[in-house]
Amino acid sequence: MSLITLTSDYGYTDYRVAAIKGRILSLNPEARIVDISHDMQAYNLQQTAYTVSNAYPFFPKGSIHIISVDSFFHKDRKCIIYRADGHYFIAADNGVLSLIFSDIQPEAVYEITYNTRFDDVVSFTTLDVFAPAAVHLQNGGLPEVIGRKYLTPKELSLPKAGTTDNLIFGEVLYIDNFGNIISNISRSYFDENMKGYDSFTIKFRNLALSRIYKSYTDIVTDWNQETEYHGKPAAIFNSAGLLELTIYKGNSSNGAKTLFGLKVGERIYVEYH
Repeated sequence: MSLITLTSDYGYTDYRVAAIKGRILSLNPEARIVDISHDMQAYNLQQTAYTVSNAYPFFPKGSIHIISVDSFFHKDRKCIIYRADGHYFIAADNGVLSLIFSDIQPEAVYEITYNTRFDDVVSFTTLDVFAPAAVHLQNGGLPEVIGRKYLTPKELSLPKAGTTDNLIFGEVLYIDNFGNIISNISRSYFDENMKGYDSFTIKFRNLALSRIYKSYTDIVTDWNQETEYHGKPAAIFNSAGLLELTIYKGNSSNGAKTLFGLKVGERIYVEYH
C-alpha cells in the first residue's frame, strides 16, 4: 500500500494535524502516514517547495503527498492533483506544485471534483477534500474518478541566479533549522562560470569567503581540537547541490542566519578572478 505524507503550516499546538490523521485512518484504518513537516512558515510556498522537493525523492514511487500550506478553500481556486516523477501530490492551486517541479514536467494535472461542487460545504480543505482524495489514490483508485484533467494550473517561479562579466549574483532561497543560509546558486552553475578563472570570492553583506568545503566535516582539520572550530564560518555545496553558507556547529540562535544577518531574498555574489 502506498504511503501518504503530510506537509503543512499548521504546527503541533492545535488539533489540525491529529484531525487529518484521524480522518485518513477513519477512511482507511491500514493507511501508512508519514509527516514531512508541519513547521512551514504560514503561507510560505517557497520554503514549502524547497522542503518537499528535497524530501519526496526518498519515498517509494506511488507515494501520495498532501501539502496543506495556504490551502484555504474558496470556490474560485481549485484543489488539484499532480502526477509527477512517479508520485502524486495534492494541494491547492496556489502555485506551490509548480515551484516543486520547476524542472520537471508533470505527467498529468487534475482538478479534484470530489466534495468541491458548488453546493458542497468545505470547512477544512485537508479534511474534506485532500484526505479523501489521498485515500482514494492509496486504495488504487484512478484520479479521473475523483477529478478531471486540468490544463491551466497556477504557475510560479523560483528566483534564478544570473551572471554579468565575472560575477554571479544569486540570493538567499531558504534558511534551515540550524540557521544555515541556502542560496539559489547551484554547483553546476558555479562550475560552468568558473571556467577560465583560478579563484573566487563569495561576497554577502560586508563579509567574504574564498573557499568552498566538500562537507561540514571537512571544515575540521584537527579532530583533537574540534571544539576550536565551533563558530567558524564556511561555504559548502549542500545535499541539494546548492551553495550554502554555514557556521560549524551553529544552530537557529547562533548560526549563519544570526551571525551573517542575512534574510531570504538578500543578495549573495560570487566574484571570479
